Amino acid sequence: MKPNIGISPEHLAEITQTLSHILADEYVLYTKTRNAHWNVEGPDFHSMHIFFESQYNDIAEIIDTVAERIRILGHYAPATLKQFLELTHLTEQSREKNDSEGFIRELLNDHESIILHIRGHINRLAEKLKDAGTSDYLTGLTEYNEKTAWMLRSHLR
Repeated sequence: MKPNIGISPEHLAEITQTLSHILADEYVLYTKTRNAHWNVEGPDFHSMHIFFESQYNDIAEIIDTVAERIRILGHYAPATLKQFLELTHLTEQSREKNDSEGFIRELLNDHESIILHIRGHINRLAEKLKDAGTSDYLTGLTEYNEKTAWMLRSHLR
């Protein structure tokens, strides 16, 4: 049964497609943050290990809420690695060293890329597609990524 929430089926499809791309980005970011957690080396290993763990736990919750938002809007969330890799605009990085600075720079770039991507959809969702709820949700998601980017950026000073 399709939701009867005042948004046309065509708009719901467009909204959930946008959310599917965001879900894929967050899932790839989650994997990259796990990689940093598992593989970071150096004199700051312990603190960075804990720092990255905190971040991937936050991102795991975000992944769940994005997928649930897609379901709330009556569509199925992508849920395979193949789908995520097709939908994401992030790339995997090949590293020569597993130092914290390298991981931080890479994750910072990804968070900022996600921020820009999401920011480009917030007004469109509210105004054109008549979905203030998802627009508001994405504003909150942008705030999380902005705060995380700030934390990552602060490590580089």
